Amino acid sequence: MVRAQPVRRTRTLIVGAVAGFLLVVTSLLMTSHYEVPLLVSYAAATAQCAALPLALRQPWPALALQLAGVSTFAWVQPPGEGLWPLPFPVMVLLLAHIGLIGATRPWRDAVITWWASALVCIVLVLADPRDRTLDDGDGSLILYATTSVLVLFGMIAWNQRDAARRQLAEAKRDVELEQAQRALVEERNRIARELHDVVAHSMSVIHMQATSAAYRIKNLDPEAQAEFGRIAAGTRGALREMRQLLALLRDEDAESELAPMPDLEHLEELAGSARRGGIPVELDVSGDLSAAGLPDTVGLAAYRIVQESLSNVVRHAPGAPTRVTVTVGEGALAVVVENDLPTQAPRPIEDGHGASHGLVGMRERARLAGGSVTTGARPEGGYRVAAEFPLTLEEGAA
Repeated sequence: MVRAQPVRRTRTLIVGAVAGFLLVVTSLLMTSHYEVPLLVSYAAATAQCAALPLALRQPWPALALQLAGVSTFAWVQPPGEGLWPLPFPVMVLLLAHIGLIGATRPWRDAVITWWASALVCIVLVLADPRDRTLDDGDGSLILYATTSVLVLFGMIAWNQRDAARRQLAEAKRDVELEQAQRALVEERNRIARELHDVVAHSMSVIHMQATSAAYRIKNLDPEAQAEFGRIAAGTRGALREMRQLLALLRDEDAESELAPMPDLEHLEELAGSARRGGIPVELDVSGDLSAAGLPDTVGLAAYRIVQESLSNVVRHAPGAPTRVTVTVGEGALAVVVENDLPTQAPRPIEDGHGASHGLVGMRERARLAGGSVTTGARPEGGYRVAAEFPLTLEEGAA
């Protein structure tokens, strides 16, 4: 809108300058070649020329002013002096008016303007006070009808080209957006199928084996039986989260129906699971997490970062003492996971041929929650993962 105002002003100035030039030319030509009194010619030409810039803002008063000038010329023009009721200079101004309306206004306004001008010309011929016949005006009317129709439709087409381009651009954007959404839905469904058919199936098999171990293996000692029970419970929790993820992938509106996602208040359970996996974990939480008012996105991202860090310790540094430190400070949440050197050689649980996505996933989760993650080896040995999430005053002061 701000850019359109200078364009309108520039257009008005150009039309006004052209109208001023035509005012002088028309008044002089109508006086010298058509024997119209100079004062009358100047007044009628002023009406016609003033109607041009006025048409850009008020088309109907401008039309009345234009037709008043045309009528004045037609009534005062002496018989036998050139074209009548539209002498050539008068016709040029009227055609310019119609073309201007066609180029700047809706096509309906342009058609009404042309129809009104043609009607006035016919009435001028029929009601001529000098008793000129229809034959005296047929040449002028035919010439005006031909040229005005060409000008009218030419300017309407010119005016509609921008609207057509905008409509085509909008249609193209709609098609591209629809294609992108369709591709996104198809990709989500493909990922959901892979998770369901491969990961969920494998985890279901693990759960079944862990659950039935006490019945399949004879003379199973209580400690091993309890361990199988913990494996089965952990698998059930993972399957539950997998079902939530599958529902979210298949249905964007399913998010409100999902169970609450884990956050930092569940860190003790996560640390306990790592301890059962042979990792001595120390958990240190500074500040009241429940009173901190952490956003759900921040709580979930921090929880997943700790979860992935502990999983990496289990895979790559078995038995390494690990410390998880969570600090809720002034305007920031800091999460640090540090582990020492492993106490035993890592046991490969993956084939190692694929690229690792754990660290990339941490950074993506932190970025989506407005935070950042730094990772790297410790000088004294081991590894360190540090995440920081800025908190607004409202989020941290609740």
